[in-house]
Order: sequence, then C-alpha cells, then structure tokens
Amino acid sequence: MTTENIDITKMLDEQRANFLITVRGIDDEQARARTTASELTLGGLLHHVISNEQHWMKVIADLDETAEFDMESAGGEYVMADDETVAGLIAEWEKVARSTAEALSTLDLDLSVPVPTAPWAPERVWQSARFTVLHILREISQHAGHADIIREELDGANTTQTWAAAAGMSF
Repeated sequence: MTTENIDITKMLDEQRANFLITVRGIDDEQARARTTASELTLGGLLHHVISNEQHWMKVIADLDETAEFDMESAGGEYVMADDETVAGLIAEWEKVARSTAEALSTLDLDLSVPVPTAPWAPERVWQSARFTVLHILREISQHAGHADIIREELDGANTTQTWAAAAGMSF
C-alpha cells in the first residue's frame, strides 16, 4: 500500500470517528428527530454517509461504462427507515469501512473511473479513483458538521467537547 493510500484510509477513519461522535448515546427516536429547520436528522445523515460510501466504492469496483444514477433510491437517501436502528447502521458502516480499507490497500488511485450519468450530468465523465475516494471523504466530513449542529440542538452535546473530555480537558 502506498503512503497516499494509507493516509487517505487514516483520514477516512478519523472523519468516520468524528461523525460517529454525533450519534453516540442516542436512541432511535432521537436519531429520527428534526432539531433544525432542515429535514436532516442524525439517522438520515448516518444512512446517507453509509450509502454514499458503498455507492462510490462500488462505482470504482465495477468500472461500468453504462452506469446510470438510480433516481428511485434518491428519495430515501437521507432517511433512517422504520426498520433501521442506530446500532444496526453503525454496524453496517463498520463493515463498509472495512471493505473500503481493504479496497484501498491495493487501489491504484490514478485508475480512471466512469461516473454514472444522471439527469443533472447526462454526459459520461471519467475521474480518478483518488478523486472518487476524496469525494467520499468530503461527504463524511461535510455531513459530520451537519450532524454536529443537529446533535447540539438535540441535547447540547458536540464533537469538540467530546474530544476535549476524552483528552481530559474542559472548556
């Protein structure tokens, strides 16, 4: 594995850990609660980051030059389904993370990946596997910030305070 693959894997792990702080200690009802004007919930965001990572790693693995974005799946992308639980989603993400790390251990980051076409991007484009994996990283990081705001509105907890407390600090 190259140093770059190791670094990206480590950064993905760190950003997943940041995100997971936002769902630590909450129940399924809290995970479905809207706490801001947005429709976003902690459970919905958790569902999305898992789905996003699975999707893009599959795009890399398949290299399907005829792939199209599945518009039917988009409707429930940011929703924690009635049969999903926080614990179940976390367990699923752990599996996805292991699979991603395994793939990254041998992935040529310069590999050219065909991006599925979509109504907003009807022409096929190609991007590097590096760009695709960095997109996953960006999604996790961006939504960890959203989740932190939602969690703080839910019960006052936030990622910074959690990390500080783990380091024996307070503010």
